[in-house]
Amino acid sequence: MSQHVAKAYREELLLLDHKIAQMGGLTEHNLGRAFDALSNQDLQLAEHVILSDKEIDRLQVDIESQVIQMIALRGPLAEDLRHILGALKITGNLERIGDLAKNIAKRSRATATEQYPKPLMGGLRNMVDLALSQLKDVLDAYADRNADLALSVWARDEQIDAMYNSVFRELLTYMMEDPRNISFCTHLLFGAKNIERIGDHTTNIAETIHFLVHGTEISTDRPKNDDTTKPANDPRDQG
Repeated sequence: MSQHVAKAYREELLLLDHKIAQMGGLTEHNLGRAFDALSNQDLQLAEHVILSDKEIDRLQVDIESQVIQMIALRGPLAEDLRHILGALKITGNLERIGDLAKNIAKRSRATATEQYPKPLMGGLRNMVDLALSQLKDVLDAYADRNADLALSVWARDEQIDAMYNSVFRELLTYMMEDPRNISFCTHLLFGAKNIERIGDHTTNIAETIHFLVHGTEISTDRPKNDDTTKPANDPRDQG
């Protein structure tokens, strides 16, 4: 490979990382605004989040096109191939996170006129704050090729699961105590599940970063702590 071609190749890899950072930053921003729209019953902000998701989708298409072109023209090997394919996998997870944030924003349409006890939002806010922290850390891990930070994000996924369990039970309690809360709480349950899924996609990104840096998969099972779908007679409940 000539010096000129090698320089152009490196610039393409840097451009790929720049697009990932841009897509990640927009996804992170949309998640925060989606929750603000839901909690403040702000339809205008919700519509802005929904529309801006199109930019995330556009970036995904752009990155996928660049990846295909680079594989076809550059024939990347070893670390460079992991870099390019890792970027493709990360892009897919970021696009899904964007969709889940958009789904949260859409809940604002159904709840804009409903009255609800303000404490209802507390647990969901904690989940969003943790999800945003995880997302920021994993994007930093990718930018710095920091496998240790990525592994830390991966190990903390069960914290979001634990919060989801808590929010799930809290919202069910509100629904049982006052049937007037059922409609609003149902939408919040869907929102909480969206955030839990965002945590899963963030963990997927962390796994990809680990493979990108080390060339090996994480050897242990992913930590999970979601018991909301566990059967009531599950033997794990027995002492």
